Amino acid sequence: MISYQSSSEFAQAMDALDPLAPMRNQFYFPRINGKEALYFCGNSLGLQPKSTEAALLQELEDWKNWGVEGHFHAKNPWFPYHKILTASLARIVGGNDSEVVCMNTLTVNLHLLMVSFYRPTTERYKIIMEAGAFPSDQYAIESQVRFHGFAPDDAIIEIAPREGEHTLRTDDILTAIETYKDSLALVMFGGVQYFTGQRFDMQVITSAAHTAGAIAGFDLAHAIGNVELELHNWNVDFAAWCSYKYLNSGPGGVGGIFVHDRYAESPDLPRFAGWWGNDEATRFEMKKGFHPARGAEGWQISNAQVFQMAALRSSLSIFDMVELPTLFHKRDELTGYLKFLIDNIIADFPELSYTNITPANPFERGSQISFLVGKQGRKLHNYLTDNGVIVDWREPNVVRIAPVPLYNSFEDVFRLSEMIRTYSSYLV
Repeated sequence: MISYQSSSEFAQAMDALDPLAPMRNQFYFPRINGKEALYFCGNSLGLQPKSTEAALLQELEDWKNWGVEGHFHAKNPWFPYHKILTASLARIVGGNDSEVVCMNTLTVNLHLLMVSFYRPTTERYKIIMEAGAFPSDQYAIESQVRFHGFAPDDAIIEIAPREGEHTLRTDDILTAIETYKDSLALVMFGGVQYFTGQRFDMQVITSAAHTAGAIAGFDLAHAIGNVELELHNWNVDFAAWCSYKYLNSGPGGVGGIFVHDRYAESPDLPRFAGWWGNDEATRFEMKKGFHPARGAEGWQISNAQVFQMAALRSSLSIFDMVELPTLFHKRDELTGYLKFLIDNIIADFPELSYTNITPANPFERGSQISFLVGKQGRKLHNYLTDNGVIVDWREPNVVRIAPVPLYNSFEDVFRLSEMIRTYSSYLV
């Protein structure tokens, strides 16, 4: 247990001991007013790896020199390009290579997976999800329910925090699953709640869903590259993610999916088919009749998004250099330090009504602290931005701060806290 201290000397000492400190040099930091920004927005958009430009230029060069023949003769041939990413992604999500594929974007993938795994009947049609899920998830689930002829108010069960609390209790999730077990078709949760930073117990939720006879799926947008994942061992049915947050693939970066191996040989499982999901051996025969590839690749629609995948490949190469336990250990120390400093500010300025709404238990959070900032919150956010600090503002009054272990330092965290403290002193 670290005895944190609120001093620059302590932060610098922690950085000197950090085995991941060299990884910071793999990334570009934005500049504000001519100075390198303090960047804490990796839960919204990760920083650009310095290797990304060369990765993209390589594909442009191969397109220039090879034209269509680049599918087979580019330095990284485009025909199997998605396969280059599979092993790295499978390692990060805790899946087998056959269970993972890089494709499309997050919400598109959620829809494609729900086509297969939300198969409601008149008896089983309900979906359990967290209240206040990211809007895109809400819209996707609402539209899926309506598509099948059900009313969202009836079919969707939203689990909200108890009165006076900000995060969900696992027991309340499990109680809801038990309560609706006879009519439950799908449990669809985020891996990490985007607003509060709460990490859900995916293994326990999955087990409860299966006991109830339902399917378990997860949106891992804020979880992948951020928290420990063992999707195969947890028996998760399906999951989808984006790659532009903690995976640093750039704005609108390519998404990916996980489909458990128990569905690998399920050609009759309904899905929306496209030619890239067809068995690779017969894909170019151009015949009628869809024959899905084995595993997650059978959910592909179109050929590889090469430029987006090239950007992701440059980031995954950095993850490949890092032991995941080391990454997650620093995450807990770095986020713990931020929590310590923010909690001190909250205690020192009670009249400002600051409140930390992210779980205190490191096992229930990732690289994020969210805190309520009262009526002055927007002004605080603007002050930080004007002074070269990039954090995230969410209505109505929450600042989200993501100290990412690959590129943030303990001194970054200390300097941020000092700016919040300085501004808070102006208000009292």
